[in-house]
Amino acid sequence: MVSAETLTIELLDVLFFIFGFIAFVVSIKIYRKWDINSTSQTQYNLEKLSFLNQTIIKYIFAIKLPLFLFFIFTLDRLSNVITGAMCAVGVVNATEVGLYLLILKIVNIYLFGLWLVLNDIDLKDEKLSWTRVKFGIYIVLFLLLALEIFLDFYMFSTLDISKLVSCCGTVFSSTSSSVVSNIFHIPTSLLLTLFYGTFVFMVILKNNKVIFGILNFLYLFISLISLILFFSTYVYELPTHHCPFCLLQKDYYYVGYLFYTLLFLGTFSGISSAVFDIKRYKKFSIIFNFLYLLSVSSYVAIFYIKNGVFL
Repeated sequence: MVSAETLTIELLDVLFFIFGFIAFVVSIKIYRKWDINSTSQTQYNLEKLSFLNQTIIKYIFAIKLPLFLFFIFTLDRLSNVITGAMCAVGVVNATEVGLYLLILKIVNIYLFGLWLVLNDIDLKDEKLSWTRVKFGIYIVLFLLLALEIFLDFYMFSTLDISKLVSCCGTVFSSTSSSVVSNIFHIPTSLLLTLFYGTFVFMVILKNNKVIFGILNFLYLFISLISLILFFSTYVYELPTHHCPFCLLQKDYYYVGYLFYTLLFLGTFSGISSAVFDIKRYKKFSIIFNFLYLLSVSSYVAIFYIKNGVFL
């Protein structure tokens, strides 16, 4: 399917692949021949190439992060022309690779972000101890990026606007036969206890980097599940509406972008602090995760103040 939005994404994908492939080739060369103790001309050239290479990778991520939000926006726009779709959920379900592509994009954002943190650590090291490692990791990241680009083209080329798809009300329902329907069997009281409890333990155990990282990982999934099952209904003020994508629409003041940005910043900072033992990232994690908790909880509080009851 062709639209201004899909053409923009595909054009940027082509640029990503070209520059990403250049960085991929250079990374292989650096990984094979890097020797910081060498004073040869080859090593000198590799050091210059390494700075160029990391700049390319940094700019790919700098564009990739907002492009992901634009990708979600594009799916939402396409829902207007696909039969049965009410939001991005219908477009994701319109092709066999939609869900896998969405998951892959999220995974790649976290992985590229972690690469940038490692790159920053390496640049502050006088011996550049992590240079060979970080470009070895990028070799794998490029393969994931290439797969994502391929799935982008495949998804948009196979979209059939005449195909009847399930709307979000069907997919995010306890009567649905999808995998998502399983979360509706979780008691709300248990889910909220896990949501708030995970954050409390995160604060209490922040000095244990391993546990702190695990708690952030769990907080990401628990937050998404609780958003679908509980908090989103207070944004919609409708107990039967559980869609995590409709939150991104104008009718709800695009509040989903705020939710997901805070959750990403919080959990990414927490996971990064665990992997690389960076103390300031712990503070960022707690702050952003708390802001996410506060923002979703405020809808429940406001609804109760206005109506005197819970949904």
